[in-house]
Amino acid sequence: MDEEVHVVVLRSYVSGSWQAPDAEGVPLRDAVTGDEVARVSSAGVDMGGALEYGRRVGGPVLRELTFHQRAALLKALASHLREHREELYALSARTGATLGDSRFDIDGGIGVLFAYSSKGRRELPNDTVLIEGDVEPLGKGGTFVGQHLCTPSHGVAVQINAFNFPVWGPLEKLAPAFLAGVPSLIKPASQTAYLTARLVELIVESGILPEGAVQLVCGEPGDLLDHLTEQDIVGFTGSASTARLLRTHPGIVGGSVRFNAEADSLNCSVLGPDAVPGTAEFDLYVEQLVAEMTVKAGQKCTAIRRALVPSALIGDVAEAVRDRLAKVVVGNPADPEVRMGALAGLDQREEVRRSLKALLDAASLVFGDPGRVEVRGADAERGAFMSPILLRADDTARAEPHEVEAFGPVSTLLPYDGAGEAVALAVRGRGSLAGSVVTADAEFARHVVLGTAPWHGRLLVLNSENAGESTGHGSPLPALVHGGPGRAGGGEEMGGIRGVVHHMRRTAVQAGPAMLTSITGRWVPGTDRTVTGEHPFRKHLEDLRVGDTAVGGPRAVTLDDVEHFAEFTGDVFYAHMDEEAAAANPFFGGRVAHGYLVVSFAAGLFVDPAPGPVLANYGLENLRFLTPVKPGDELTVTLTAKQITPREGAGYGEVRWDTDVTNQEGASVAKYDVLTLVAKRPKQD
Repeated sequence: MDEEVHVVVLRSYVSGSWQAPDAEGVPLRDAVTGDEVARVSSAGVDMGGALEYGRRVGGPVLRELTFHQRAALLKALASHLREHREELYALSARTGATLGDSRFDIDGGIGVLFAYSSKGRRELPNDTVLIEGDVEPLGKGGTFVGQHLCTPSHGVAVQINAFNFPVWGPLEKLAPAFLAGVPSLIKPASQTAYLTARLVELIVESGILPEGAVQLVCGEPGDLLDHLTEQDIVGFTGSASTARLLRTHPGIVGGSVRFNAEADSLNCSVLGPDAVPGTAEFDLYVEQLVAEMTVKAGQKCTAIRRALVPSALIGDVAEAVRDRLAKVVVGNPADPEVRMGALAGLDQREEVRRSLKALLDAASLVFGDPGRVEVRGADAERGAFMSPILLRADDTARAEPHEVEAFGPVSTLLPYDGAGEAVALAVRGRGSLAGSVVTADAEFARHVVLGTAPWHGRLLVLNSENAGESTGHGSPLPALVHGGPGRAGGGEEMGGIRGVVHHMRRTAVQAGPAMLTSITGRWVPGTDRTVTGEHPFRKHLEDLRVGDTAVGGPRAVTLDDVEHFAEFTGDVFYAHMDEEAAAANPFFGGRVAHGYLVVSFAAGLFVDPAPGPVLANYGLENLRFLTPVKPGDELTVTLTAKQITPREGAGYGEVRWDTDVTNQEGASVAKYDVLTLVAKRPKQD
C-alpha cells in the first residue's frame, strides 16, 4: 500500500514573514512516484516590497557587521544545517536523487558555507570595508595618493536558480553575498522548490542570520525584475536561452544591474593518446565519464556531454563504457542498490528525449534506449526514469553534437586525431563551464589546456598522480571560479574572495596620505607617525593605534658582522665574501651585507625583549631590498602600526607593522611588513 503523501502549498518568506499564495498553485510531483507533493504559486507576493525590505532592513544590519562577524554566522549556519541533513536527504529523494546525489547537493552546499566562513576569517580583515591593492602614488611629492576601496552594494542579491541543485544552488550564491554584507532573495525553480523552501525554513527557524538577510519567493518571478535598482545584483543559473532573455530585461539594462549567468554548456572531456587500455588513465576516463552520466541522472550543468577520444581508441572506450553502464541500476533512490535515480520530472524527461532525436540524426546509439528502461522499485512511466544513453558521432563536422544539449544521462563519443583537432572540437562548444583532460603526457596536457582555456571556466587535468584527491570533472569548488564564457553565460560565481568582491562596489579614493589613512583605517606612508615614550610592543591590542611608531638605531654594520653571518649561516655568496668579484658586479661595486643580516639587525633594533602583549611574530610580507648595505653603513629602523585586526572570539589580534630600514643618508635599504599576534587586555573578573 502506497504511503500517503501530505500535499503542502509552498509559502514565500518575504518582508519578515511567511506568506501563503493567493492562488491554489501549480502541482509539483514526486519524480519517483508521480504523486503530488506540493503546490507552488507566487500570487499575492509584493515583489517590490520584498526587495525594498531587503535593502531597508537586511542591508544596514549586515553592513554593520565585520567580515569576521559575518564569517562566524556562516559557520554557525553551516553547523545548524548539518544537523538537519537527514531530513533534507529524505526530501531530496522526491526529486529523484539517490543518497549520493543528495549528498552532492546538500553536503556540497553546506560545505560552501564552511569554506567561505574559513576564507573570510583568514583572508579578509575584521572590518566592514575591503582595501584592494597597494597605495598608488599620484604625485611626485607623495602628498597625493590613491587606493581602491570595496564597500558592500546597497541592494539585494537576487538569485534565480535551476531545478537540479535545490540546496547547493542557493547556498553557493548566499555565502559570498552574505560575507560581502549583501542580503539575498532566493527564487528557486518550481520543480524542486519544496526542498529549497524547507532549507529556507531551517535557516529562518535557526534565528542565526539577521532579519532581512534572506528572503524566499516560491513560484513565478512575476514583476520581480521590474523593481531592481542600480545597487541590486542578479545571479542566474539555468538555460542559455533564458539567460539571454534576462540579460536584456529592461529592469537590468535600464539600471546597469550587475548580472551573472551560469548557463548550460556542452562540456567536454579529452582522453590523451597515451591513455591506452590497461593504463590507469584509461580506467579513470571511463569511470569519470560514467559517473558524469549517472550522478544526478546527468542533470548537471558541468556534466560531460562530449567525450573526445583518439580515433584509435574510440572502440575500446565505447566497449568499456558500455560494460560499465550495463551494471548501473536505475530506480527508486530508496533502494540501496540503485545507482541512478529519476530525472526531476516527466516534463524534463520529454525535453531530454526531444534533444536526443536531434542528436540521433548525427550519431549512432552505443548504449541505452531513449524510450525504455528497466526500473527497480518504481513504475517506469509514473516516475521520470530514463536509461543512460551513450552515443557515437564519427562525423565530427556535424553541428548537432556541438550545439544540442540533452540535459540528462546522455553523452556522445567523438573521435579526434592529434592534439590540434582535440582543441578544435573542444572549442566548438562555444564556451563551457568545465572541461577535463585525462592524460599522463605533460606536453599533450599543456597543448590542450592552453588551447581550450579561453573557452572554459575550469579545466581539470586528471591522471594517476592526483586521482586519489581529485573531486572530479563536474564538482565546482568554492575556492575556484564557477562559470564560463560564451554559451556558458559569461559569468563567474564563487571563486573564493572574487565571489565576495562581486557583491561589492570598487571605488578609487584619491586623497592625501593622512586623509586616506583616516578613511581606510590603514596607515599610509606620508601620514604622521606617533612616537611616545612607551614602546608600542608594550601596548595591548585595544590600546594600539594606527600610526603608533617605534624607532631603533642606529647600528653600524662591520665587515666582521658580514663574515660572521656568512660563516654562521653558510651563505658565502661571492657578493659578501669576495671583494674583487663583488666589485665587478654592477649592482654592488664591492662587498655588501646579506639582506637577511639587515633584516636580523632590524629586528634587534625594534624588538622589546621583555614578556608582554606581543605573543609572536608570524611572518614577513612584501620584503624588498632596495639599497646595498656596505660595511661601515649605519642602520635605523622605523616600525609603524599599519593595520590592526582583532580576532573574533580570541584573546588576541593581528597587527601589521610597516617596516622601513634606512642607512645613514636616509635612503631605504629594506622595506617590508612585519606580522605579529598581540594580546588583548585580560578580562576583569
